[in-house]
Amino acid sequence: MGPLLLAFALAVAAWLLVVGDLVRRHRPAWHWYLTGYPAAAWRVVFTWRRVAMLNDLAVSRLPARTLVGHLLVKGDPVRPVAPRISFPRATRMGLSVVVRLHAGQTPATYMQAADALVHAWKVHAVRVTSPERGLVLLTATATDPLERPGLASAPAELLSALIGALDTGGAWVMNLRLVPHWLIAGATRLGKSTLLARLITQLAPQPVALVGIDCKGGMELGLFTDRLSALATCRREVVAVLTALVVDMQERMNACRTAGVRSIWELPDRLRPVPVVVLVDEIAELYLSDGTRQSKAEAEQCSTLLLRLAQLGAALGLHLVVAGQRVGSDLGPGVTALRAQLGGRICHRVNDPGTAEMTLGDLNKDAVTVAQAITAQERGVAVCTGPDGGWARARSHLTPTDEAVATARKHSGMTPELPAIKRALVALEGEVK
Repeated sequence: MGPLLLAFALAVAAWLLVVGDLVRRHRPAWHWYLTGYPAAAWRVVFTWRRVAMLNDLAVSRLPARTLVGHLLVKGDPVRPVAPRISFPRATRMGLSVVVRLHAGQTPATYMQAADALVHAWKVHAVRVTSPERGLVLLTATATDPLERPGLASAPAELLSALIGALDTGGAWVMNLRLVPHWLIAGATRLGKSTLLARLITQLAPQPVALVGIDCKGGMELGLFTDRLSALATCRREVVAVLTALVVDMQERMNACRTAGVRSIWELPDRLRPVPVVVLVDEIAELYLSDGTRQSKAEAEQCSTLLLRLAQLGAALGLHLVVAGQRVGSDLGPGVTALRAQLGGRICHRVNDPGTAEMTLGDLNKDAVTVAQAITAQERGVAVCTGPDGGWARARSHLTPTDEAVATARKHSGMTPELPAIKRALVALEGEVK
Protein backbone atom coordinates (compact mmCIF):
# COMPACT_ATOMS: atom_id res chain seq x y z
CA MET A 1 0.00 0.00 0.00
CA GLY A 2 2.91 2.33 0.64
CA PRO A 3 4.01 2.71 -3.01
CA LEU A 4 0.38 3.10 -4.12
CA LEU A 5 -0.26 5.86 -1.61
CA LEU A 6 2.94 7.62 -2.63
CA ALA A 7 2.03 7.38 -6.31
CA PHE A 8 -1.47 8.66 -5.56
CA ALA A 9 -0.07 11.57 -3.54
CA LEU A 10 2.35 12.49 -6.31
CA ALA A 11 -0.44 12.31 -8.89
CA VAL A 12 -2.65 14.60 -6.79
CA ALA A 13 0.24 17.04 -6.28
CA ALA A 14 1.00 17.10 -10.01
CA TRP A 15 -2.68 17.64 -10.79
CA LEU A 16 -2.85 20.49 -8.30
CA LEU A 17 0.25 22.10 -9.82
CA VAL A 18 -1.17 21.88 -13.34
CA VAL A 19 -4.57 23.21 -12.31
CA GLY A 20 -2.95 25.91 -10.21
CA ASP A 21 -0.83 27.06 -13.14
CA LEU A 22 -3.88 27.14 -15.44
CA VAL A 23 -5.86 29.12 -12.87
CA ARG A 24 -2.96 31.53 -12.36
CA ARG A 25 -2.66 32.23 -16.10
CA HIS A 26 -6.32 32.32 -17.07
CA ARG A 27 -8.05 33.34 -13.82
CA PRO A 28 -5.45 35.38 -11.90
CA ALA A 29 -8.06 36.85 -9.56
CA TRP A 30 -9.22 33.38 -8.48
CA HIS A 31 -5.61 32.29 -7.95
CA TRP A 32 -5.01 35.35 -5.79
CA TYR A 33 -8.07 34.79 -3.60
CA LEU A 34 -7.30 31.08 -3.09
CA THR A 35 -3.53 31.13 -2.56
CA GLY A 36 -1.98 34.59 -2.69
CA TYR A 37 -4.27 36.50 -0.34
CA PRO A 38 -4.11 34.10 2.68
CA ALA A 39 -0.30 34.13 2.62
CA ALA A 40 -0.10 37.90 2.17
CA ALA A 41 -2.65 38.54 4.92
CA TRP A 42 -0.61 36.33 7.27
CA ARG A 43 2.55 38.32 6.48
CA VAL A 44 0.77 41.63 7.11
CA VAL A 45 -0.56 40.55 10.50
CA PHE A 46 2.64 38.94 11.78
CA THR A 47 5.14 41.49 10.49
CA TRP A 48 3.22 44.68 11.25
CA ARG A 49 4.64 45.37 14.71
CA ARG A 50 8.25 44.80 13.65
CA VAL A 51 7.88 46.90 10.48
CA ALA A 52 6.22 49.69 12.48
CA MET A 53 9.05 49.76 15.01
CA LEU A 54 11.84 49.73 12.41
CA ASN A 55 10.28 52.53 10.36
CA ASP A 56 9.34 54.90 13.19
CA LEU A 57 5.62 54.19 12.91
CA ALA A 58 5.36 52.97 16.50
CA VAL A 59 4.99 55.54 19.28
CA SER A 60 5.80 55.14 22.97
CA ARG A 61 3.46 56.37 25.65
CA LEU A 62 6.45 57.35 27.73
CA PRO A 63 7.90 60.87 27.29
CA ALA A 64 11.20 61.40 25.48
CA ARG A 65 12.33 63.63 28.36
CA THR A 66 12.19 62.95 32.08
CA LEU A 67 13.69 64.23 35.34
CA VAL A 68 16.15 62.08 37.29
CA GLY A 69 16.82 63.97 40.48
CA HIS A 70 17.84 67.42 39.31
CA LEU A 71 18.85 66.26 35.81
CA LEU A 72 16.76 66.45 32.63
CA VAL A 73 17.39 63.23 30.72
CA LYS A 74 16.57 62.90 27.01
CA GLY A 75 16.56 59.69 24.99
CA ASP A 76 14.57 57.30 22.90
CA PRO A 77 11.43 56.17 24.73
CA VAL A 78 11.01 52.45 25.30
CA ARG A 79 8.03 50.15 24.84
CA PRO A 80 6.78 51.64 21.57
CA VAL A 81 3.22 50.79 20.58
CA ALA A 82 2.46 50.04 16.93
CA PRO A 83 -0.61 51.74 15.43
CA ARG A 84 -3.75 49.66 15.32
CA ILE A 85 -4.63 48.14 11.96
CA SER A 86 -7.69 46.45 10.54
CA PHE A 87 -7.57 42.89 9.33
CA PRO A 88 -6.33 42.89 5.70
CA ARG A 89 -9.29 43.04 3.32
CA ALA A 90 -8.91 41.21 0.02
CA THR A 91 -9.24 43.17 -3.21
CA ARG A 92 -9.29 41.83 -6.76
CA MET A 93 -5.49 41.71 -7.09
CA GLY A 94 -4.23 42.79 -3.69
CA LEU A 95 -5.35 43.79 -0.23
CA SER A 96 -6.03 46.89 1.82
CA VAL A 97 -5.35 47.75 5.45
CA VAL A 98 -6.74 50.68 7.45
CA VAL A 99 -4.34 52.16 10.02
CA ARG A 100 -5.47 54.37 12.89
CA LEU A 101 -2.84 57.07 13.40
CA HIS A 102 -1.31 57.91 16.74
CA ALA A 103 -1.80 61.48 17.89
CA GLY A 104 0.72 63.67 16.07
CA GLN A 105 1.35 61.28 13.20
CA THR A 106 0.81 62.22 9.55
CA PRO A 107 0.46 60.11 6.37
CA ALA A 108 3.87 61.37 5.21
CA THR A 109 5.62 58.97 7.59
CA TYR A 110 3.77 56.04 6.05
CA MET A 111 4.64 57.18 2.53
CA GLN A 112 8.31 57.01 3.48
CA ALA A 113 7.80 53.48 4.80
CA ALA A 114 6.00 52.24 1.68
CA ASP A 115 9.10 50.48 0.28
CA ALA A 116 9.66 48.68 3.57
CA LEU A 117 6.07 47.45 3.49
CA VAL A 118 6.53 46.19 -0.07
CA HIS A 119 9.47 44.00 0.96
CA ALA A 120 7.91 42.83 4.23
CA TRP A 121 4.62 41.83 2.62
CA LYS A 122 6.24 40.57 -0.63
CA VAL A 123 3.90 42.51 -2.90
CA HIS A 124 4.45 44.61 -6.02
CA ALA A 125 3.53 48.02 -4.60
CA VAL A 126 1.93 49.71 -1.62
CA ARG A 127 0.05 52.98 -2.03
CA VAL A 128 -0.69 55.28 0.89
CA THR A 129 -3.80 57.46 1.01
CA SER A 130 -5.77 59.17 3.77
CA PRO A 131 -9.53 58.70 3.32
CA GLU A 132 -10.31 60.74 6.45
CA ARG A 133 -8.60 62.51 9.31
CA GLY A 134 -6.75 60.17 11.62
CA LEU A 135 -6.78 57.22 9.24
CA VAL A 136 -4.38 55.92 6.60
CA LEU A 137 -5.35 53.41 3.94
CA LEU A 138 -2.55 51.09 2.78
CA THR A 139 -3.45 49.50 -0.57
CA ALA A 140 -1.14 46.69 -1.65
CA THR A 141 -1.00 45.37 -5.22
CA ALA A 142 0.17 41.77 -5.47
CA THR A 143 1.51 41.90 -9.04
CA ASP A 144 1.97 44.61 -11.63
CA PRO A 145 -1.36 44.79 -13.52
CA LEU A 146 0.31 46.83 -16.25
CA GLU A 147 2.50 43.93 -17.44
CA ARG A 148 -0.51 42.47 -19.23
CA PRO A 149 -3.11 45.24 -19.22
CA GLY A 150 -6.18 43.19 -20.09
CA LEU A 151 -8.83 45.71 -20.92
CA ALA A 152 -11.20 46.18 -17.98
CA SER A 153 -14.86 46.81 -18.63
CA ALA A 154 -16.53 50.20 -18.39
CA PRO A 155 -20.04 51.39 -19.26
CA ALA A 156 -20.39 52.99 -22.68
CA GLU A 157 -21.10 56.70 -22.42
CA LEU A 158 -21.04 59.62 -24.82
CA LEU A 159 -17.60 61.27 -24.94
CA SER A 160 -16.16 58.50 -22.77
CA ALA A 161 -13.25 56.34 -23.97
CA LEU A 162 -11.92 53.15 -22.41
CA ILE A 163 -8.16 53.62 -22.79
CA GLY A 164 -6.57 50.75 -20.87
CA ALA A 165 -5.87 49.60 -17.32
CA LEU A 166 -4.87 51.34 -14.10
CA ASP A 167 -2.29 49.98 -11.69
CA THR A 168 -5.16 49.24 -9.32
CA GLY A 169 -6.53 46.75 -11.86
CA GLY A 170 -9.46 49.00 -12.74
CA ALA A 171 -10.37 50.55 -16.07
CA TRP A 172 -8.58 53.63 -17.35
CA VAL A 173 -11.32 55.84 -18.75
CA MET A 174 -11.06 59.29 -20.32
CA ASN A 175 -14.46 60.88 -19.79
CA LEU A 176 -14.61 64.24 -21.54
CA ARG A 177 -17.90 65.09 -19.86
CA LEU A 178 -16.19 64.94 -16.45
CA VAL A 179 -12.76 66.26 -17.51
CA PRO A 180 -13.31 68.24 -20.73
CA HIS A 181 -9.69 69.02 -21.75
CA TRP A 182 -6.52 66.88 -21.62
CA LEU A 183 -2.77 67.35 -21.92
CA ILE A 184 -0.71 64.32 -23.04
CA ALA A 185 3.10 64.40 -22.84
CA GLY A 186 5.55 61.72 -23.87
CA ALA A 187 8.74 61.07 -25.79
CA THR A 188 8.56 59.54 -29.24
CA ARG A 189 7.75 55.82 -29.52
CA LEU A 190 6.71 55.51 -25.88
CA GLY A 191 2.93 55.37 -26.17
CA LYS A 192 1.62 58.83 -27.02
CA SER A 193 0.56 57.99 -30.59
CA THR A 194 -0.87 54.65 -29.46
CA LEU A 195 -2.99 56.43 -26.88
CA LEU A 196 -4.31 58.89 -29.48
CA ALA A 197 -5.12 55.97 -31.81
CA ARG A 198 -6.97 54.24 -28.98
CA LEU A 199 -8.90 57.42 -28.19
CA ILE A 200 -9.96 57.85 -31.83
CA THR A 201 -10.96 54.18 -32.00
CA GLN A 202 -13.20 54.64 -28.97
CA LEU A 203 -14.77 57.92 -30.13
CA ALA A 204 -15.26 56.89 -33.78
CA PRO A 205 -18.54 54.96 -33.16
CA GLN A 206 -19.99 57.86 -31.16
CA PRO A 207 -22.02 60.80 -32.55
CA VAL A 208 -19.18 63.30 -32.14
CA ALA A 209 -17.09 65.38 -34.55
CA LEU A 210 -13.34 64.81 -34.54
CA VAL A 211 -11.05 67.61 -35.71
CA GLY A 212 -7.37 66.84 -36.24
CA ILE A 213 -4.47 69.29 -35.97
CA ASP A 214 -1.20 67.72 -37.08
CA CYS A 215 1.46 70.16 -38.27
CA LYS A 216 3.84 67.31 -39.08
CA GLY A 217 2.19 67.09 -42.48
CA GLY A 218 -0.61 64.92 -41.14
CA MET A 219 1.66 61.89 -40.71
CA GLU A 220 -0.09 60.79 -37.50
CA LEU A 221 -3.70 61.97 -37.63
CA GLY A 222 -3.88 61.82 -41.42
CA LEU A 223 -4.36 58.05 -41.10
CA PHE A 224 -7.82 58.67 -39.68
CA THR A 225 -9.04 61.17 -42.30
CA ASP A 226 -12.14 59.04 -43.06
CA ARG A 227 -13.51 59.80 -39.59
CA LEU A 228 -12.20 63.37 -39.18
CA SER A 229 -14.53 66.26 -39.90
CA ALA A 230 -11.44 68.38 -40.65
CA LEU A 231 -7.67 68.00 -40.65
CA ALA A 232 -5.22 70.91 -40.49
CA THR A 233 -1.66 70.08 -41.51
CA CYS A 234 0.00 73.50 -41.43
CA ARG A 235 -0.24 76.52 -39.16
CA ARG A 236 -2.24 78.61 -41.64
CA GLU A 237 -4.87 75.87 -41.77
CA VAL A 238 -4.78 75.61 -37.97
CA VAL A 239 -5.56 79.32 -37.63
CA ALA A 240 -8.46 78.96 -40.06
CA VAL A 241 -9.87 75.89 -38.29
CA LEU A 242 -9.54 77.33 -34.78
CA THR A 243 -11.06 80.64 -35.87
CA ALA A 244 -14.04 78.77 -37.30
CA LEU A 245 -14.41 76.81 -34.06
CA VAL A 246 -14.40 80.04 -32.04
CA VAL A 247 -17.15 81.43 -34.30
CA ASP A 248 -19.10 78.20 -33.82
CA MET A 249 -18.56 78.49 -30.07
CA GLN A 250 -20.11 81.96 -30.07
CA GLU A 251 -23.13 80.60 -31.97
CA ARG A 252 -23.51 77.90 -29.33
CA MET A 253 -23.36 80.58 -26.64
CA ASN A 254 -26.18 82.47 -28.35
CA ALA A 255 -28.28 79.29 -28.57
CA CYS A 256 -27.79 78.60 -24.86
CA ARG A 257 -28.57 82.19 -23.92
CA THR A 258 -31.74 82.18 -26.04
CA ALA A 259 -32.91 78.93 -24.42
CA GLY A 260 -32.02 80.18 -20.94
CA VAL A 261 -29.54 77.38 -20.15
CA ARG A 262 -25.88 77.31 -19.17
CA SER A 263 -24.63 74.41 -21.31
CA ILE A 264 -25.58 72.58 -24.47
CA TRP A 265 -26.37 69.50 -22.39
CA GLU A 266 -29.42 71.29 -21.01
CA LEU A 267 -30.76 71.92 -24.52
CA PRO A 268 -33.37 69.60 -26.08
CA ASP A 269 -31.91 66.87 -28.25
CA ARG A 270 -33.18 68.48 -31.46
CA LEU A 271 -31.43 71.76 -30.64
CA ARG A 272 -28.20 70.36 -29.23
CA PRO A 273 -25.18 70.86 -31.54
CA VAL A 274 -22.82 67.97 -32.11
CA PRO A 275 -19.93 67.71 -29.62
CA VAL A 276 -16.50 68.45 -31.11
CA VAL A 277 -13.21 66.91 -29.96
CA VAL A 278 -10.10 68.73 -31.20
CA LEU A 279 -7.03 66.47 -31.32
CA VAL A 280 -3.71 68.35 -31.41
CA ASP A 281 -0.60 66.31 -32.17
CA GLU A 282 2.71 68.00 -31.28
CA ILE A 283 1.72 71.26 -29.61
CA ALA A 284 5.24 72.71 -30.01
CA GLU A 285 4.69 73.05 -33.77
CA LEU A 286 1.99 75.63 -33.09
CA TYR A 287 4.07 77.80 -30.76
CA LEU A 288 7.55 77.80 -32.30
CA SER A 289 8.33 80.42 -34.94
CA ASP A 290 11.19 81.04 -37.34
CA GLY A 291 11.45 84.69 -36.34
CA THR A 292 9.53 86.17 -39.29
CA ARG A 293 6.61 88.48 -38.64
CA GLN A 294 4.09 86.13 -40.23
CA SER A 295 5.32 83.15 -38.24
CA LYS A 296 5.12 85.06 -34.95
CA ALA A 297 1.63 86.30 -35.79
CA GLU A 298 0.41 82.78 -36.59
CA ALA A 299 1.91 81.39 -33.36
CA GLU A 300 0.20 84.12 -31.32
CA GLN A 301 -3.10 83.47 -33.08
CA CYS A 302 -2.88 79.74 -32.39
CA SER A 303 -2.09 80.41 -28.74
CA THR A 304 -4.99 82.84 -28.30
CA LEU A 305 -7.54 80.69 -30.11
CA LEU A 306 -6.61 77.49 -28.24
CA LEU A 307 -6.83 79.33 -24.94
CA ARG A 308 -10.30 80.68 -25.79
CA LEU A 309 -11.53 77.21 -26.66
CA ALA A 310 -10.10 75.78 -23.45
CA GLN A 311 -11.59 78.53 -21.28
CA LEU A 312 -15.09 78.57 -22.76
CA GLY A 313 -15.58 75.32 -24.65
CA ALA A 314 -16.32 72.82 -21.85
CA ALA A 315 -19.98 73.75 -21.38
CA LEU A 316 -20.45 74.19 -25.14
CA GLY A 317 -19.35 70.72 -26.21
CA LEU A 318 -15.91 71.75 -27.49
CA HIS A 319 -13.11 69.62 -26.08
CA LEU A 320 -9.32 69.75 -26.45
CA VAL A 321 -6.87 66.84 -26.35
CA VAL A 322 -3.38 68.33 -26.70
CA ALA A 323 -0.31 66.10 -27.10
CA GLY A 324 3.39 66.84 -27.38
CA GLN A 325 6.87 65.43 -26.85
CA ARG A 326 8.10 68.60 -25.21
CA VAL A 327 5.88 70.89 -23.15
CA GLY A 328 7.65 73.76 -21.43
CA SER A 329 7.36 77.42 -20.59
CA ASP A 330 10.13 78.13 -23.10
CA LEU A 331 7.50 77.69 -25.84
CA GLY A 332 5.93 80.90 -24.64
CA PRO A 333 3.62 82.21 -21.91
CA GLY A 334 0.63 80.93 -23.86
CA VAL A 335 1.60 77.33 -23.12
CA THR A 336 1.50 77.90 -19.36
CA ALA A 337 -1.88 79.62 -19.63
CA LEU A 338 -3.24 76.79 -21.77
CA ARG A 339 -1.83 74.16 -19.40
CA ALA A 340 -3.84 75.69 -16.55
CA GLN A 341 -7.07 75.03 -18.49
CA LEU A 342 -6.28 71.40 -19.32
CA GLY A 343 -7.51 69.59 -16.23
CA GLY A 344 -6.72 66.08 -17.42
CA ARG A 345 -3.03 65.16 -17.51
CA ILE A 346 -1.21 62.14 -18.92
CA CYS A 347 2.58 61.85 -18.77
CA HIS A 348 4.49 59.01 -20.41
CA ARG A 349 8.27 58.75 -20.14
CA VAL A 350 9.76 62.09 -21.19
CA ASN A 351 13.26 63.14 -22.16
CA ASP A 352 13.55 66.03 -19.70
CA PRO A 353 12.28 66.56 -16.15
CA GLY A 354 10.87 69.96 -17.11
CA THR A 355 8.15 68.37 -19.24
CA ALA A 356 7.10 66.04 -16.40
CA GLU A 357 7.05 69.02 -14.04
CA MET A 358 5.03 71.06 -16.55
CA THR A 359 2.52 68.25 -17.01
CA LEU A 360 2.01 67.10 -13.43
CA GLY A 361 3.89 69.47 -11.13
CA ASP A 362 1.02 71.87 -10.47
CA LEU A 363 -1.20 68.96 -9.42
CA ASN A 364 0.99 66.58 -7.42
CA LYS A 365 4.74 66.47 -6.83
CA ASP A 366 4.67 62.74 -6.08
CA ALA A 367 3.19 62.10 -9.53
CA VAL A 368 6.17 63.87 -11.11
CA THR A 369 8.59 61.54 -9.32
CA VAL A 370 6.66 58.46 -10.42
CA ALA A 371 6.49 59.67 -14.04
CA GLN A 372 10.25 60.20 -14.13
CA ALA A 373 10.75 56.62 -12.91
CA ILE A 374 9.03 55.14 -16.01
CA THR A 375 11.63 53.20 -17.98
CA ALA A 376 12.14 53.14 -21.75
CA GLN A 377 10.95 49.51 -21.81
CA GLU A 378 7.56 50.42 -20.33
CA ARG A 379 5.93 51.54 -23.55
CA GLY A 380 2.39 52.76 -23.07
CA VAL A 381 2.85 53.24 -19.31
CA ALA A 382 1.94 56.70 -18.05
CA VAL A 383 0.92 58.62 -14.98
CA CYS A 384 -2.62 59.94 -15.39
CA THR A 385 -4.92 62.09 -13.32
CA GLY A 386 -8.51 61.23 -12.51
CA PRO A 387 -11.69 63.27 -12.11
CA ASP A 388 -11.23 63.19 -8.31
CA GLY A 389 -7.90 65.01 -8.55
CA GLY A 390 -5.81 61.94 -7.68
CA TRP A 391 -3.31 60.15 -9.90
CA ALA A 392 -2.38 56.60 -10.88
CA ARG A 393 0.00 54.65 -13.08
CA ALA A 394 -1.76 53.32 -16.15
CA ARG A 395 -1.09 51.59 -19.45
CA SER A 396 -3.01 52.12 -22.66
CA HIS A 397 -4.36 49.16 -24.57
CA LEU A 398 -2.19 48.38 -27.57
CA THR A 399 -4.21 49.39 -30.62
CA PRO A 400 -2.42 48.49 -33.88
CA THR A 401 -2.45 51.18 -36.53
CA ASP A 402 -4.26 48.91 -38.98
CA GLU A 403 -7.03 48.30 -36.47
CA ALA A 404 -7.43 52.01 -35.72
CA VAL A 405 -7.51 52.91 -39.43
CA ALA A 406 -10.05 50.17 -40.12
CA THR A 407 -12.27 51.41 -37.28
CA ALA A 408 -12.09 54.99 -38.57
CA ARG A 409 -13.00 53.80 -42.07
CA LYS A 410 -15.82 51.60 -40.76
CA HIS A 411 -17.50 54.53 -39.02
CA SER A 412 -16.79 57.13 -41.69
CA GLY A 413 -20.53 57.42 -42.32
CA MET A 414 -20.93 58.93 -38.85
CA THR A 415 -18.59 61.84 -39.62
CA PRO A 416 -20.62 65.05 -39.17
CA GLU A 417 -19.99 68.07 -41.34
CA LEU A 418 -18.86 71.31 -39.73
CA PRO A 419 -19.90 73.98 -42.25
CA ALA A 420 -17.97 76.82 -40.59
CA ILE A 421 -14.67 74.92 -40.81
CA LYS A 422 -15.38 73.79 -44.35
CA ARG A 423 -16.02 77.38 -45.47
CA ALA A 424 -12.86 78.58 -43.72
CA LEU A 425 -10.66 75.96 -45.42
CA VAL A 426 -12.23 76.64 -48.84
CA ALA A 427 -11.60 80.37 -48.39
CA LEU A 428 -7.99 79.69 -47.37
CA GLU A 429 -7.45 77.49 -50.40
CA GLY A 430 -8.78 80.28 -52.60
CA GLU A 431 -6.35 82.77 -51.06
CA VAL A 432 -3.42 80.45 -51.69
CA LYS A 433 -4.36 80.02 -55.33
